[in-house]
Amino acid sequence: MNRTARAIDFARLSLPLVLSYAFDWIVLAIVAALAGVIATRRPHHRPFALDDQQISQQQAVPLYLLLILCIVVPIVIIPVVVLVLVPGRAVSSHGPRSHTWAWKLWETHVGWLGLALSLVTVWFFTEAMKNLLGKPRPDLLDRCDPDLDAASDYIVGGLSVQSDTGRLYSVEICQQSNTDRLADGFRSFPSGHSSASAAGLIYLSLFLASKFGVMFPYTPYSKAGPTETRSCSSSSMATSADGRKVQEHHANASARARRGQAAAAPLYLLAIALVPSGLAVYISASRWFDFRHHGFDILFGFLMGVLTAFFSFWYYHMPLHDGTGWAWGPRSTRRAFWSGPGQMGYADKSLGLARMDRRDVEMGNVADTTTSGGRAPGAIPSYRPGS
Repeated sequence: MNRTARAIDFARLSLPLVLSYAFDWIVLAIVAALAGVIATRRPHHRPFALDDQQISQQQAVPLYLLLILCIVVPIVIIPVVVLVLVPGRAVSSHGPRSHTWAWKLWETHVGWLGLALSLVTVWFFTEAMKNLLGKPRPDLLDRCDPDLDAASDYIVGGLSVQSDTGRLYSVEICQQSNTDRLADGFRSFPSGHSSASAAGLIYLSLFLASKFGVMFPYTPYSKAGPTETRSCSSSSMATSADGRKVQEHHANASARARRGQAAAAPLYLLAIALVPSGLAVYISASRWFDFRHHGFDILFGFLMGVLTAFFSFWYYHMPLHDGTGWAWGPRSTRRAFWSGPGQMGYADKSLGLARMDRRDVEMGNVADTTTSGGRAPGAIPSYRPGS
C-alpha cells in the first residue's frame, strides 16, 4: 500500500525526544569504546603445530583504506543522496521549505545512525570473538619465528609419538620480539575486514536501493479489484465449459491488472546500488589471497556484517517494498525513553495520524491514485500504522 509521510517539524521536537536520540549515539559510543578496549587486549593463544601448512604462508586492502571505504565513504554519500533525492517528486515544491529541510536532516541523521549501529555492532562482536577464540592466522609461523632447537621444551599436546610431526606447541616457542605482531597472529577468526566491509558497504547498498526505488516489483494490497470480482462471479457459476472460460477470462484480466501495477527499476540504478556490495566482496576476497585469513574466517565475518547491515537498516528504515524510500519517523515525546507493556511501539500513532493529514496537505503530497482500493483519485489514503 502506498503511504504518504509526515514531515519532521522541529518546533515539535521536545528536549526529551532530542535527548533520547543523543542517548542512542552515546550508547553506540560506549559500545565502540568497549570494542576498542577489547581490540587492544592480548588474545587467547591456541597451541599450534609447526608442520601445519595452513599457518605456513608468507595486504591488498590495508586498514586505513578499509576505514575510508567502509566508514568515510558511506558517511559522505548518505547526505549527498538525501540532499538530492529527498523528499522526492511525490511531494510538491510549494510546501514550506522548513519542512523539506527538516525532512532532509532527519533522513540524514537516521541514515548515519543506522550506519553507526551496523559498524559498531559488528566491530564489538568481531573483536570479542577474535580474543576469545585466538585462532592462528595463515602466516603465524612466519610471525612466530619458532625456536626449533628447543622445540621439545614447548610441546603441550598432539598425538604423534614416534616423530615431531603432529605435535602442538605453546606460544612460548616464538622468538618474535614484536609482541603486538605476534598477538595479531592469533586473531584470524572472524575476519575483521570482511565483517566491517559487509556491515558498512552492504548497509550503503540497502540505503541506495531504498532511495533509488530498487526493489523486487510487487503489487500493493487492495480490498477490491479484479480478484474480488472474479471470486464473487465464480461462486455463482456451474463447473461447465462456459463457466471455466469465464473464470479464465477473469483470471487473465486480474493478471493484466496486476502486471500494470508494478515494474522493475532500470538496471543502471540496480548496478549503482550493488557497487558497494561488490566492493565489500572484493575486500573480503583480498584477505584470502593475502594469506591473512582462512576461508571460513572470511565467510563467517562477511555473514556477520551482512546480518548487522540488514538488521540496522530495518531498525531505522521502512521496508524496501513498502516504504517508498523513507526512514521511520521519530519517537513520540511521551515514549522517548520508554514504552513498556501494553504500548504498541514508540510512536504516538493517534498523534501521527492527525499530523499526517495536516502535513500532507501543507506539503502537497500526492495521494495514492489507485482506485482499486475504493478511493477516488486525489484522495489522501488512509493510514494504518505498522501495516
